[in-house]
Amino acid sequence: MSFVYTMSEEEREYLDSYDITAFDRPSVAADIAILSVMDHGERNNFRKLPRKALKLLMIKRATYPYKDCWALPGGFCRPDEDVYETAKRELYEETNVENVYLSHAGIFGEVGRDPRGWIISNTFLALMDGEKAALRADTDAWEAKWFSVGLVCREIKKEASGDSAELVNEYELSLEHDLSGLCLSAKVREYKEYRDYHEVVRYEIMESENIAFDHAKIILHVLLSLRKNAETDFKTVFDLMPEMFTLNSLQKAFELVLDKELLTANFRRKIMEYVIETDFVAETGGHRPSKLFKRNVERFYK
Repeated sequence: MSFVYTMSEEEREYLDSYDITAFDRPSVAADIAILSVMDHGERNNFRKLPRKALKLLMIKRATYPYKDCWALPGGFCRPDEDVYETAKRELYEETNVENVYLSHAGIFGEVGRDPRGWIISNTFLALMDGEKAALRADTDAWEAKWFSVGLVCREIKKEASGDSAELVNEYELSLEHDLSGLCLSAKVREYKEYRDYHEVVRYEIMESENIAFDHAKIILHVLLSLRKNAETDFKTVFDLMPEMFTLNSLQKAFELVLDKELLTANFRRKIMEYVIETDFVAETGGHRPSKLFKRNVERFYK
């Protein structure tokens, strides 16, 4: 049974006379960075395993502002739902998939971020097996595509003194649609300050090509947050996988998220307690069939 708060008469009288319109109010939106690990390009040689890429779902805007630019899926909160419910609804509308990893990833409310007015974005990260997604068919008013993610970092400044430090990195973000060759890009600077060992981070978009609003900034924040999380919490990356997977494909997912190669022996030693071997194998073209694994539920949810 949910807790029910009981108001005093004095409090009721106060609320009866309270005018909520006396203060300016923002519109509240939920924007979702939906990531998946999927095949990269067309598979034209059955003897070779398909290349994999970390992919992000983007939506082409059919109306102003930023008409014909690409944005993260999302929408405005309705009066009868909280922002998490908005994110779940929008996620299902865009992919026709339910019950995937969905977590709050940040709030973006910088003045001027949206030319329509004061709009605060609650950003969410969703991880899924993209092969299960059923995107809406492309029309003149609707277009959704998976883009392969590329991210390159260049250090611009690094100064430290005592318990303070200042770091500036510039990231080149590229989003490429494999089949059409369409490429979206941006340069975003990350400013990190440490004062008394506390970190403050902000982002600035230096260039943006066909990415709407401040979504290049949001995408960078989500990618870096996921990478940092995957360094210490192995469980998150599993949500990019299908129900059963090979250890090679799992390692590749980690490498794509972390943006670095991993030593197979070390990776398997660390990961084995998180997986259970099944009786199934994956048919891999001209290669020897590989054993399939699934999550060790007891290790995930204890």
